[in-house]
Amino acid sequence: MSEQDQSIYKQMIDTLGESENMTPKQVKILEAAIEIISEKGYYNTSTSEIAKRAGVAEGTIFRHYRTKKDLLASIITPVITKFSAPFFAEKFVDQVFRKPHKNFEDFLYAFIKNRFEFAKANVPLVKILLQELAFHPEIQASYKKVFAEKIYPAINNVLDYYKEKGEIKDQPNLSIIRLLAPTVLGFLITRFLLQPDLEWDDDREIRRTVDFIMKGIGKVGE
Repeated sequence: MSEQDQSIYKQMIDTLGESENMTPKQVKILEAAIEIISEKGYYNTSTSEIAKRAGVAEGTIFRHYRTKKDLLASIITPVITKFSAPFFAEKFVDQVFRKPHKNFEDFLYAFIKNRFEFAKANVPLVKILLQELAFHPEIQASYKKVFAEKIYPAINNVLDYYKEKGEIKDQPNLSIIRLLAPTVLGFLITRFLLQPDLEWDDDREIRRTVDFIMKGIGKVGE
């Protein structure tokens, strides 16, 4: 894989390894932990499996982390909270919200396409986020902070703009976001977690998702 094609989570692993002065073995443990936890979930992953995939002795893990929980807290959680949330939020806003769009439907397509490409490039990381978010308050707190500071203001401005143009219904922005979020998230969960092996026509499904949302909040035909 070329440097340009490296997924974000691989880049974050390298960055974390450098910032925390990790040894090559620790970096391998980190990579193996992300891969296996994304495949099986945190509670179904054993340290022996992580050690085997990392090519190290299980005792090596326990020299650095007393328990599997420490491994998650000391490695996986920092990857998510310190790097993933701020990194994708900045890029997300820059790539979607700061670019011109012909109309709200065009914006919505760009919004979903961007999150789709992020998920596709970072399936292991996305799986961990979705699997562990409900069980780890520190991850929840990080994402709430990023959403409040980075994502919500950008979405709020876009919704206000298109409401003023008369392209979407004059509903409270929080209500619109509440309807948007589960629809987009449901598509991504089905595509990458529940039924990843189906023969998907990804662009068609994205456009169907856009059409479904527009029928709910768009003012077309009113």
